[in-house]
Amino acid sequence: MSIRLPAKARRQQLLDTSLTTFARLGYHDSSMNDIADSAGVTKPVLYQHFESKRELFLQLLISLSDDLRATIRAAIEGASTPRQQVEFGISAYFRWAGANRDGFVVLFDSEVRRDPEFGEEAKRVHRELVDSIAELIVVPGLDRERQRLLAFGIVGLNEKTCSRWLEKEIDLDAEELAAQVAGLAWSGLRGLHPA
Repeated sequence: MSIRLPAKARRQQLLDTSLTTFARLGYHDSSMNDIADSAGVTKPVLYQHFESKRELFLQLLISLSDDLRATIRAAIEGASTPRQQVEFGISAYFRWAGANRDGFVVLFDSEVRRDPEFGEEAKRVHRELVDSIAELIVVPGLDRERQRLLAFGIVGLNEKTCSRWLEKEIDLDAEELAAQVAGLAWSGLRGLHPA
């Protein structure tokens, strides 16, 4: 029997439990039964909070993406130079992924990107990260379109490096890895000379 929780607390508990289930099984192989069992509730209780697995998953994606963006925004607010913004932002990204491995897996899974509605949420995260980074690429003669294109490269560098780090569980501190990636990104940005 499950402990009676206020509606808001129960909803959050179900989101947290679903994260673990979706990260382990993937969206398509997870069922509402799996999530209800993991949460220690009946399926009708789960359906009181979420009409469908699809609604639950979309809410989870929105929650994860909001949390990641807020974490990065808070980190770069304390930066006083563009270089610090790059370093603090990348460091926050890697710390978030290290502390939220299941969240990173769910948010950046290729299965998510193939679904139009879920993929749109993943794209929204990417667009906002790209826009934030593009603002930091201040190089004389480089237009906005090229800034955004290069920012996509930096976001991809972070995502793929982080994915590999988590997948192989390389024994490397998030801060150390973030500093190396930030150094690589910053060195590349400083070497830009538009034609």
